[in-house]
Amino acid sequence: MSDPIREDGLYPMRLQRFLARAGVASRRGSERLMTAGRVRVNGIVVSELGSKVDPRRDVVTVDGIECRIEARPAYLMLYKPAGYLTTMSDPYARPTVAALVPVDEFPGLYPVGRLDMDTTGLLLFTTDGDLGQALLHPSRHVTKHYVALVSGTPDERDLDRLRAGVMLEDGPAAPARAELLSPRDPLFSVVAPRGAGRTGGGEKNAVVGLTIHEGRKHQVKKMMQAVGHKVLRLHRDAFGPLTLSGLAEGGWRKLHDDEVGALEALRKGREQL
Repeated sequence: MSDPIREDGLYPMRLQRFLARAGVASRRGSERLMTAGRVRVNGIVVSELGSKVDPRRDVVTVDGIECRIEARPAYLMLYKPAGYLTTMSDPYARPTVAALVPVDEFPGLYPVGRLDMDTTGLLLFTTDGDLGQALLHPSRHVTKHYVALVSGTPDERDLDRLRAGVMLEDGPAAPARAELLSPRDPLFSVVAPRGAGRTGGGEKNAVVGLTIHEGRKHQVKKMMQAVGHKVLRLHRDAFGPLTLSGLAEGGWRKLHDDEVGALEALRKGREQL
């Protein structure tokens, strides 16, 4: 007979894991909260990092505020529009992705990784801090596929430089898969709805498909600039096993069980995408 506690997803776990799943902070951030003496279990300060809690029985608080986790973590994807910051709050009151996802229904929800304010596309959210941290770790090699409208038309030599690993200011980028997209490709119109058009100088633009597995800031924009082509529009249509198929811009949905399973496989290192 299976353990009913494990069936509902709640079982004794390390306190920092509990805090990460509750959406309080990443696991490392949770460890810092613990060592600072800000975490209590059943009213007692717990700072030892190996300590365990039972989510069904113990009361955990941070700075006096009770923390809870759902029976199972939440996983959803958003089709991010342009004009939103990838953060759950902003001190300057700029639009954030928090306004586009059900934060009241899923307390502790946060985005895994970032998309620039002007970049559109797939953004993964979860309440599982451990999963988010694992998917962003370089050892997982989680692929991201981007579609970029760029100035000018990259030739085969430009594409080969991207495929070999172009040099950036902060070191070489890992080899990427790069290709020119035809106007007949469904992804072409995502960044060039009226055709590729022309730059201000009259030079024709092009649409490039680029697959990378790193997550450096502005990486795609810097890679394309390094081969002489400025990114005019950028869209991410895939993150690891997830795609935006069937999701409208600005919309969100929960992940299907098979999608969650594929992410779990990545977390455990059984699959490298």
